[in-house]
Amino acid sequence: MSTMPDRNTLGSTLIAAQTGSRTAARRAAGAALACVFAWVGPSIAADAPGAWPSRPIRAVLPVPPGGVIDNTMRVIVEALSARLGQQLVIENHPGANGAIGAQLVANAPADGHTMLAAVDGTMMVSLNPRLFPAAPVSTLRDLAPVTKLGDFGLVLVAHPSLKARTLAEFVALARRTGDTYGFGTSGIGSTTHLAGEMLAQRTGIVLSHIPYKGGGQALTDVLGGQIPLIMTTVPTAQQYVKAGRLVGLGVSSPRRSAGLPEVGTYAEQGIADFDVSGWVGIFMPVKTPAPIVEKLQREIAAVLSLPEIRARYAEIGMEPSGLPVAEFIREIRVGSERWAEVVARGRINLQ
Repeated sequence: MSTMPDRNTLGSTLIAAQTGSRTAARRAAGAALACVFAWVGPSIAADAPGAWPSRPIRAVLPVPPGGVIDNTMRVIVEALSARLGQQLVIENHPGANGAIGAQLVANAPADGHTMLAAVDGTMMVSLNPRLFPAAPVSTLRDLAPVTKLGDFGLVLVAHPSLKARTLAEFVALARRTGDTYGFGTSGIGSTTHLAGEMLAQRTGIVLSHIPYKGGGQALTDVLGGQIPLIMTTVPTAQQYVKAGRLVGLGVSSPRRSAGLPEVGTYAEQGIADFDVSGWVGIFMPVKTPAPIVEKLQREIAAVLSLPEIRARYAEIGMEPSGLPVAEFIREIRVGSERWAEVVARGRINLQ
């Protein structure tokens, strides 16, 4: 372990630099600098991108345990920790539709030892300055996008008492009766909320948003028949649809979901150009050195290519991604603009 050079050592070399010949001065100054760098060198090396990570990494999840973010992260923890040579420690910090956890990461030291795992609704809606000018964190201003872990489909599901078994039948029923149908989601400004609003805009039916503090309570209420519909993720709903306790009306992704292959897409049921999927992405504090961000992206992509990880993702309804940094940033920008247009067109109050 290096120790700080004593004052006599530094003093004598600096005096020699002042009183001796020019050559002697250069030698003495060099010796002084060598003493200083011998002391601070290990500290600098420990923080250099090439030495990252030098200690365990905090993975902040802005949601309670369970659910799509938590499940997606826990699948890769062991393999990613092994590749990085440091333990990945998951911390759940729920609240404010993800803003609390996002702010915690944005304010963390930008040394590569804190990351955020969040869904698209948080990053493109709740932290979108066009929609929430007063939000404490802005996605692209305060955070550095790293990559997507994976994509997941959204599905509109109904209590079995609804007199429709497909999305096409439900739209026809709603148009014929003119009734208003409530749909539950995980909260105001979530991707599921805006997907429901987009469905109403595209079809002309009347849907009333019923926000919950989390998807779990919305699921409980539709299972109990308190509400007729929920817009949720395929991983959340698939077991209940397969058991016949809920009816899958339609999935909003371009292709049928491997988790619910029997449920038709919106496009198959007459609603063209309706491509709404969710994703789980990784972010770091905005000033994190680019070499660290890029290295983390590469390591995550390598983990997501492992057959055993891909198999486990399939079980929870996730499609592995691992997008390069630039492509991920581009997707965030495009998605943020699209949702801002949906909000403006529907005059939706997200507060």
